Amino acid sequence: MAPISTPQTPFGRVLTAMVTPFTADGALDLDGAQRLAAHLVDAGNDGLIVNGTTGESPTTSDAEKDQLVRAVLEAVGDRAHVVAGIGTNDTRHSVDLARTAERTGAHGLLAVTPYYNKPPQEGLLRHFTAIADSTGLPVMLYDIPGRSGVPIDTETLVRLADHPRIVANKDAKGDLGRASWAIAQSGLAWYSGDDMLNLPLLSVGAVGFVSVVGHVVTPDLRALVEAHLDGDVQKATEIHQKLLPVFTGMFRTQGVITTKAALTLQGLPAGPLRLPLVELTAQETAQLKIDLAAGGVQL
Repeated sequence: MAPISTPQTPFGRVLTAMVTPFTADGALDLDGAQRLAAHLVDAGNDGLIVNGTTGESPTTSDAEKDQLVRAVLEAVGDRAHVVAGIGTNDTRHSVDLARTAERTGAHGLLAVTPYYNKPPQEGLLRHFTAIADSTGLPVMLYDIPGRSGVPIDTETLVRLADHPRIVANKDAKGDLGRASWAIAQSGLAWYSGDDMLNLPLLSVGAVGFVSVVGHVVTPDLRALVEAHLDGDVQKATEIHQKLLPVFTGMFRTQGVITTKAALTLQGLPAGPLRLPLVELTAQETAQLKIDLAAGGVQL
């Protein structure tokens, strides 16, 4: 049974988009995934996104995705929301992944905008509706035009919000103006998908975060959202400013690369990357250490 949620916070407030640990030979490390999931929930995460981009979903098989959801559910499913990334640029494939995730026991679905084939807004509407129609699970949309090539327009978000199972949006659009209008008009639970904008998005109505830096600073993220909820603007701002070096350092290159490097530095399960992602250079690792230390991360 998933932790209690509310319509305002259907997946909690602080979630981390979890990396997928691999063994030295590049195989799925299920034991490592369970240990990492437990560590992240112990640190204060309300939920974990499994098989998202940060989980290297483009290079894991459908069978591996299912195994990973099962492992994470076994480790933390009684105390955290386990949300399965099921989005692809093929609606039928996405529906198949959604149904598998439901059978496995996932608590929710993350559906990214179809990438590369650049569908029009009507195509997005039908794609997300087909996913939401296919299971009984709550769905979080994932709007990231920098990767997908197509934004979800505000009007489309409003129409999608009419579906009883489309309950949230992960916003990585980087446009506070459009976010403000979409939050006001759609009523969707809004989650920041861009760590640098966590606090600004809270200020215009977001309820929480789906974070990458949560791998290393979850307690700070929880303190940030709690300060905001308490109306302590000064404290929230101080935490945001403290974390600026972490936000910068973790995205100097592709986020999965730096996250796995940071976890390795902390002695946590991560393992190698699958091509086309590659390891940090020695110089990049040295810079990451500087960035993390400047943000108070212990290595």
